[in-house]
Amino acid sequence: MTNRLILASESPRRYSLLKQVGLDFDVIPSQINEDIIFAENPEQYVIRIANKKALEVGSRYPENWVIAADTIVYIDNSILGKPKDTKEAKEMLLRLSGRQHSVFTGISICNLRKGKTNSMAVKTFVKMKNISPSEIEWYVNTEEPYDKAGGYAVQGIGSILIESIYGSYTNVIGLPLCELFQMLMQLGAIEISPLGIKII
Repeated sequence: MTNRLILASESPRRYSLLKQVGLDFDVIPSQINEDIIFAENPEQYVIRIANKKALEVGSRYPENWVIAADTIVYIDNSILGKPKDTKEAKEMLLRLSGRQHSVFTGISICNLRKGKTNSMAVKTFVKMKNISPSEIEWYVNTEEPYDKAGGYAVQGIGSILIESIYGSYTNVIGLPLCELFQMLMQLGAIEISPLGIKII
C-alpha cells in the first residue's frame, strides 16, 4: 500500500464527510492516549493530539498521506470531551444550555517518506437554545450524546438544540473540510481536476 490517503480515525462522522466529497482513503485508527495537559490552551491541545495521532499512524505507513483530527467543545475555560455516562451527558448539556461555546478541531497531515507535515486548529462558535430539563432527559435517552464531544451531535437529533453556528459547520461535526482541502493542496497531497481528486 503506497501513495494512499489514510484517515487515522474510526469516527463514522469523519469517514462520512470524506466519502461525501469523493476522496478514496483507508481507515487506520491511531493508538494514542488523549491526555490533557492543563497548561495548554484549546488550540494547543487539539493540535498536539492530532499531531500525535498522525505521527503514530505515519510511523507505521510512512509512504502514505495520513490525516488525523481531534475535536473538543470549550466553555468556561474548560475542555468538554465525550461524556462517560448519563450523568456527565446531562451536566454537559445543562452547562451549554442557552449559551455560546466554541468547538475546536485540530487537523494534522503528514507524509513521513516525503518529509511533509502540517497542522492547524479551526474554531467555530455554536449557540445552544435554552434546553428544558425534560428535553435533556429525552436527548440523553436517545443514546446520541455518548461518543460526541460536548454530548451532542449537530448533524443528528442534536440539531434541534442549536440556535446558530458561526464558522465551519463541518468543523462542529469533527472535520473542517474547507481547511482540510486547502492543507492537502498546499502540501501537494492531492490534485483536483475535472476528472476528480487524485492522490499524488
